[in-house]
Amino acid sequence: MNFAFTEEQDELRKTVRQFLDAKSPESAVREQMDTENGFDPAVWAQMGEQMGLQGLIVPEEFGGSGYTYVELGIVLEEMGRSLLCAPFFSTVVLAANTLIHSGDAAAKAAHLPGIAGGTTIATLACTEPSGKWDESGVTMPATAAGDGWTLDGTKMFVIDGHTAGLIIVAARTAKGVSLFAVDGGAAGLTRTALSTMDQTRKQAKLEFAGTPASLIGTEGEGWKVLSTVFDLAAIGLAAEQVGGAQKVLDMAVEYAKVRVQFGRPIGSFQAIKHKCADMLLEVESAKSAAYYGMWCASEMNDELPSVASLAKAYCSEAYFHATAENIQIHGGIGFTWEHPAHLYFKRAKSSELLFGDPTYHRELLAQRIGI
Repeated sequence: MNFAFTEEQDELRKTVRQFLDAKSPESAVREQMDTENGFDPAVWAQMGEQMGLQGLIVPEEFGGSGYTYVELGIVLEEMGRSLLCAPFFSTVVLAANTLIHSGDAAAKAAHLPGIAGGTTIATLACTEPSGKWDESGVTMPATAAGDGWTLDGTKMFVIDGHTAGLIIVAARTAKGVSLFAVDGGAAGLTRTALSTMDQTRKQAKLEFAGTPASLIGTEGEGWKVLSTVFDLAAIGLAAEQVGGAQKVLDMAVEYAKVRVQFGRPIGSFQAIKHKCADMLLEVESAKSAAYYGMWCASEMNDELPSVASLAKAYCSEAYFHATAENIQIHGGIGFTWEHPAHLYFKRAKSSELLFGDPTYHRELLAQRIGI
């Protein structure tokens, strides 16, 4: 098994990094995180039309490029590095993956071409006020109405839920958890943007009152699909966390070289050396976990569930620790609003809790490998 990236994959990374350096510098991130929508529509359109990023893992028959999860992981890693403010994770990693694995040819044909072209912003609404990420957390009822369905209830912490044109909702029918497609402008749907710690990733509360919806896939089979999607999302998030962790490590090392205290660079002091060395060890280990996860996801092999939980738990802690140490190494300036260190710290904390915290995933890992 060879985990070296191919020339094409290295070229993809280089191209995406150049694009993000130009379109998502710190100034753009700060500008977008203060807006209600939280992203620049012009950049989003460019990503879809010119770069083809939204269609990366979408099969060619639905207007995508048909690449593997390894390529998507590389793109997510670069997006994590630059804290891109865009509904990419919700649209591609959550919604597109759900459609791809739903087994519903009609739903794929209806929605995937728009996602691949960058014209559709989509998301997945699963979590409810209980905050649970497992099957028992889905209690919202779906009621059959004529040849369609209606939904009633509340979904919380929906990433980009206030701007998505397509919302895939997990709700419960008599047969179990099922998936439904809801139009962003549907009757009876109230969307409220939430105030979150990480302003670079918008979340919303969605309230449904007799909202019309159409079934995706087979009724009662929704959790099987979601279970896979959450594993894929955990690996996608791990790749993103690795990109951010590498960036804060670079930031800390650079500062340690140029900041002079007592007549010499602070990087020459043992305490700072140890911090940087520990960060390097954790970041490299996190990369190994994330890259192995990306390979498992591209192969869709039996190891995917256990590796997803392992990667999510380890990368979450490594990223959060790296962002905290980065602030420590920067000292006083690291605490200021003007310095970007806090943006990565907040993203790290928010990502740590998304799809379940490390403790939850360690417990899940123990169950999955039969301990």
